[in-house]
Amino acid sequence: MLGPKEFIEDAIQKIKDQIGDEKAIIALSGGVDSSVCSVLVQEAIGDNLTAVFVDHGLLREGEVEQVTNTFKDRLNFKFVDASDEFMDALAGVEDPEEKRKIIGKVFIDVFEREAIKADAKFLVQGTIAPDWIETEGEIKSHHNIALPSGMELELCEPIRDLYKDEVREVGDELDLPKTTVYRQPFPGPGLGVRVVGALTRENVEICRKANKIVCDEIEAAGLNEEVWQYFAVLTNTKATGVKGDQRDFGYLVVVRVVNSIDAMTASITELPWELIHTISKRITSEISEVTHVALSISDKPPATIEFC
Repeated sequence: MLGPKEFIEDAIQKIKDQIGDEKAIIALSGGVDSSVCSVLVQEAIGDNLTAVFVDHGLLREGEVEQVTNTFKDRLNFKFVDASDEFMDALAGVEDPEEKRKIIGKVFIDVFEREAIKADAKFLVQGTIAPDWIETEGEIKSHHNIALPSGMELELCEPIRDLYKDEVREVGDELDLPKTTVYRQPFPGPGLGVRVVGALTRENVEICRKANKIVCDEIEAAGLNEEVWQYFAVLTNTKATGVKGDQRDFGYLVVVRVVNSIDAMTASITELPWELIHTISKRITSEISEVTHVALSISDKPPATIEFC
């Protein structure tokens, strides 16, 4: 890769050459990939880019506020609350792949409506090298994406040849906040792939609370810049516990903490026992529906980083 500064200059020129005076749209998640893409394209074409941030009801605690505050004054930013639409479509669905497909379909429906409003001709995506390598992606740099209505958008992928560590270097050079540049990766389907089984507002909220505790404790221990990803998974397994003086029957939560450089492989991070114990005590004492906490110790491969 070129140095970050040279890459930015080169990428901005390429974006200008490709998009020209046309309008473009990007799905902004707040993660480093889509954030770097959004700022790069904004630098190149200004407010002809619309950055759409969709709340599907499966985001982490405080994420809506964080992303909105970071980008509302820097980009042509559009927030869409589609949480009811997503949760209604997901009601009763247990299969992980089916959940992913539904989330993807509803997202396309929501995004298409915004693309029509924006009169967009280009779709900007934060695709990076591991994305297309893992899918054996002989994906062309520029091809058309057909949305359900028949609307066609030409694809623009400014960072498709970069790996995650290189994207972070570019983000630093673009003066993005450290909280964005070094934000741990978060899957597009959000907590939908961190709740095993059917999704309800109640179990998503349990997962959200448990995830916040894991993040708080990892960050309080000063390990957040040393580990790649750390999160909680709400399983559909229940186990007997004791709450107060009574037996209880509650959920099992799994804590997963991994390290990686490029997301192609990942290894388990060894955590201090005291930290693991603190996380477990907080989850079981602060979330009444949870009785047991377990620690995932499987690398990628054979496991994937996410559970679903």
